[in-house]
Amino acid sequence: MSNEKTEGVIIRLADFSESSKVVTWFTRDFGKTACLAKGAKRLKSSFEAAIDLLATCRIVFIRKSSGGLDILTEAQLVNRFRPYPGNLSHLYVGYYIAELLDALTEEYDPHPELYDAVCETIQHLQEQDDFQKPLIKFELTILEEIGQLPQFEYCAGCNGELGPAEAYLYDAHNGGVYCRDCEQQRHGNVRVSRGTISVLQKLSTEKTVLSQRLNLSLQQQREIRHLLSTTMSHILGRRPKMASYLKL
Repeated sequence: MSNEKTEGVIIRLADFSESSKVVTWFTRDFGKTACLAKGAKRLKSSFEAAIDLLATCRIVFIRKSSGGLDILTEAQLVNRFRPYPGNLSHLYVGYYIAELLDALTEEYDPHPELYDAVCETIQHLQEQDDFQKPLIKFELTILEEIGQLPQFEYCAGCNGELGPAEAYLYDAHNGGVYCRDCEQQRHGNVRVSRGTISVLQKLSTEKTVLSQRLNLSLQQQREIRHLLSTTMSHILGRRPKMASYLKL
């Protein structure tokens, strides 16, 4: 067993006993880890101020050498998630992010860039009224980090140029869009306009903070939401529980 220090975001909470909780973290240095927080449910617990869904903390935990839960020994609160006031959608988006992190990441598989994207998105949800662009950017980042980012540059069927078209057929099974020739022999139920594909090409290759000059029309937002929801459902083998709350 060894003591480990890192920073992490709480993505899941579960009762363990009358006095303790299991806290699942997505950490910067160790990826996902589940820790037993002994006494966390007590009124005078040393974790009382820190244990909250989507809270960011500096933590110390004892990593078990084989099997079992890690043991949380310290948790110093850095940021408590407080969504932008007056908009319940921001709370649902936060829960959706936590659900994806828990379902799509593996224990002790660190993704520092994804961790930074999580913190950036949480910060945006607390300070800004609009959540669509940061959410889309987060989803594209997590898909890239797990090797499931759809192909938006070339045809998923022939790997050639997409060519000019008003809209393209997207197939989550093959992870991409089809050119006009290939879509005749392919299956897919998501139709995406040319403008939306251009936006996705930009967002999937952009490594910096989202440009405030990039404006998404309502149609583009709806098409991207449908595409990403279909993609996540295909990867998970089920529809994300919080997906139905992300209505435009």
